[in-house]
Amino acid sequence: MAISSAGIGSGLDVAKIVEQTVAAEKVPLKKLEYKAEGIQTQISTYGEIKSLTSKLGDISSKLTRDSAWNGVTISSSNSTITGTMTGIAAPGTYNIKVTQLAQAQTTVLGGAGGAGGIALAKDQTMGTAGTIKLTMGTESKDIAIESSDTLTKIATKINEAEMGIQASVVTDVDGKERLMLRSKETGTDKAFTVDLSSAPTVLGQNTTQNAQNAKVELNGLVVESSSNTFANTIPGMSFTVSEVTSTAATLNVKPDTEAMKKNIQEFVDAYNELNDLLTKSTKSVRTADGKVDQSAQSSGVGTLQGDSTTVSLQNSLRMLTQGISGSKGSLTRLSDIGIQMQEGGKLSLDASKLDKALTNVDDLKGLFANKADSQGQGGGIAVNFKNFTDQLLAFDGTLNTKSDSLDSKLKSNIAEQDKVNKRADALEKRLYAQYSALDTKMASLNALNAYVSQMVTTWNKA
Repeated sequence: MAISSAGIGSGLDVAKIVEQTVAAEKVPLKKLEYKAEGIQTQISTYGEIKSLTSKLGDISSKLTRDSAWNGVTISSSNSTITGTMTGIAAPGTYNIKVTQLAQAQTTVLGGAGGAGGIALAKDQTMGTAGTIKLTMGTESKDIAIESSDTLTKIATKINEAEMGIQASVVTDVDGKERLMLRSKETGTDKAFTVDLSSAPTVLGQNTTQNAQNAKVELNGLVVESSSNTFANTIPGMSFTVSEVTSTAATLNVKPDTEAMKKNIQEFVDAYNELNDLLTKSTKSVRTADGKVDQSAQSSGVGTLQGDSTTVSLQNSLRMLTQGISGSKGSLTRLSDIGIQMQEGGKLSLDASKLDKALTNVDDLKGLFANKADSQGQGGGIAVNFKNFTDQLLAFDGTLNTKSDSLDSKLKSNIAEQDKVNKRADALEKRLYAQYSALDTKMASLNALNAYVSQMVTTWNKA
């Protein structure tokens, strides 16, 4: 850019002079860069805080819903009787004795003479045309039979009629054939009749199995079902039977306390995870002698030390854990179910005390899920936590406001860094221009000096 080698022109090391001068101009940049790094770390930490706050809010919201407390488990004293949840089932005990299983109707065609009839030869044709009339409930259909039809062809026609009847050809050990008709569904409402009055004379029928409903004695009351599943007998659940029983089996419906315990543990874990982060980020990194603990600092400790927003957030969360539920039940504090605050603000859970509380699901539900009044008062612990986290995470809430503030600080810092760099660049250009002009002037003076010296030497010789 300009002459910088010593001995040319001015004889100055221009590059070194400019470099040192510009470096002095950029001294504030290092401080700004260090500050920017700290702001970036704070932004990242607040991102983690928002994420863990959202997690705590989600599990709190879960504990406010009826579904968290209405779950049940179903157990049976007989493996042939099983229950399944279909909705909200009330806890209770049901004695079930199976007296009859549901079955589908089965009717066999092929060979005049009923049960003692002679089966047809394989692929034997009917010989004459006719009609088979099928009736199920109020629906009837005529199946047209051609003289050339075999039992296989007739089966296809019946299946294509879509009457709820499955037709198939069965073959005896001697190769003889019969046509088996079976209801696709069990129960008496799926019984059917076969009218062969207009059918080929080679056909005969024999009903080998009548349609019937399943029957049970439920706590002494006889109830029926078209299938072996009783879907609407007990509200919120169904039960399925697979064998006739000589004695009643017991079906127990109990609150799903394991699921409740899991949800409560998740709440404690989510709270502790957020508390740990807040504690870590606000912890001092100064040692007893006042020096900075570099290893602690490098691990993320103290990134928000002295930050009033973070400290206030942690205090508010701890106050919520000490709050009283508006429930009228016997459980009003977290300590009533074994949740206690330990040193450092972490929560611990006494499993035995929680198990005792789980014997009273209604009061436990009230502790967490009691509805707040129109003024926002009287809410359960989970309700209060959910409201608090919602406020923190709102568009204009504390966490977003703090994040926006940090973003603004970072932008301002970057703008200041740009200013310093621009001033340094301008100074560098100006110095090079000045030294270039000086170098040119000095070169001219040196040339003049050399000329004058030469003339003086010449004059002296003369």
